[in-house]
Amino acid sequence: MGPCPADIMIVGEAPGFNEDRQGEPFVGAAGHLLDTLLARIGLGRSDVYITNVLKCRPPQNRDPMPNEVESCSPYLARQLSLVKPKVVLVLGRHALERLLPGQGSISRIHGSLVRRGDVAYVPLYHPAAALHNGALVADLEQDFDRVKAYLDKLLAPPPPPEPPPIEKQEAEQLRLL
Repeated sequence: MGPCPADIMIVGEAPGFNEDRQGEPFVGAAGHLLDTLLARIGLGRSDVYITNVLKCRPPQNRDPMPNEVESCSPYLARQLSLVKPKVVLVLGRHALERLLPGQGSISRIHGSLVRRGDVAYVPLYHPAAALHNGALVADLEQDFDRVKAYLDKLLAPPPPPEPPPIEKQEAEQLRLL
């Protein structure tokens, strides 16, 4: 959900209870925390495209099963190709495993920048994890400060082109007589 194309895409795990009922990503408590973190770096939902690895809520809100992730993968791949993000914020370990397999645990690489082709990925703790473990809120805030610095560099407009040099023409001496 959001603008398409968009420079920034956010990918979470799966819809929660509120998201499943409303058909929108990140509308519950984790969504409110995400809104606060986005505002911290001068962004709002209208500036980013938000989606999830899974497109429907797993039963009893359990972790996604590999076959569920696999069956939703074509949809996420299509979203990535349509949105054409320059930066993808990867929220949580399940999104990390899907988008950046083999990069390591979220606790080890959160807040870092990982380049894949023309796209920069930034793994972050999931806001829901921070709501369950309050100690992660400070980490998320610091990571979003890093995200701001990354965005300032990655999305900065290119410098204006140098004007072509002006050729100096020799002045012609005119004769009076």
